[in-house]
Amino acid sequence: MSGTDATPDPTAAEPAYARPSPSAPASASASASARPSYAARASAGLASGALRVFLVAAALFWLLPTLGLLLSSLVSPTDLNSGGWWQVLTAPSRLTADNYARLLANDTITGSLLTTFAIAVPATLLVLTLGALAGYAFAWLEFPGRDWLFLLVVALLVVPVQVALIPVSELFGSIGLFETTAGVVLFHTAFGLPFAVFLLRNFFAEIPRELLEAARLDGAGELRLFTRVVLPLGAPAIASLGIFQFLWVWNDMLVALVFADSANPPITVALQQQVRQFGNNIDVLAPGAFLSMAVPLVVFFAFQRQFVSGVMAGAIK
Repeated sequence: MSGTDATPDPTAAEPAYARPSPSAPASASASASARPSYAARASAGLASGALRVFLVAAALFWLLPTLGLLLSSLVSPTDLNSGGWWQVLTAPSRLTADNYARLLANDTITGSLLTTFAIAVPATLLVLTLGALAGYAFAWLEFPGRDWLFLLVVALLVVPVQVALIPVSELFGSIGLFETTAGVVLFHTAFGLPFAVFLLRNFFAEIPRELLEAARLDGAGELRLFTRVVLPLGAPAIASLGIFQFLWVWNDMLVALVFADSANPPITVALQQQVRQFGNNIDVLAPGAFLSMAVPLVVFFAFQRQFVSGVMAGAIK
């Protein structure tokens, strides 16, 4: 016999299936550690519940001035001066619509609302129309100096409104547009176009080139291509831009204070004049302010779906 040890190894003779896997305890402990404990899940549930309560409280606190304005517009001046708007929470019988009747009888406020519509609607439509046309041209048409012109448009985004008040006032005064509704519309259109062109150009550039080429092969010209293909696809972005432009023009006071007709001003200037001249007529100021705020809210909620679609489309692209 040789000098080697012939004693058999007991671990070698043991079947492989009988030996415990060394990784089994580790995997079991890993799966046990991956599952959150009951305490962790309970604390997460309490945290989410506390977060929801906080968000609801913050929303109610943010809406408190709006609620106060609404109730102030529905309370008579006598009751408002004697106790404040919060008294109607315990005495709803004091609510009345007489303030809105006085508002409709005030020619200054009603005329200012019509003037505001006459400024906001054309300024919004002009920005949407010209911005969509320019955005399509910068995105899909080839012409000399296109990139440099687009860089100039982007550079105009940083120009503040206050810088242009004096030179534009002199220009409008020389051509007869100072203190006119047309002058205010042109000013808002000029300062709304750079952002409109920038936004719509970037949105239109994401349209697949194959789709436009297929329409051209079918015989569609540029105008037909723009109206039948590009505009339907860009409707969410155009709706979002329209909401922003309308809200900006409707709530503007600086441009209206400088360029609008002082005899027939927009609603923001008219309310400011009411405060300055008749500081105690809260029965006109409260419903006028709430109505001025309610119109943009109605516009926003009416186009809320298009606004969300435009934002989500831009995020996805």
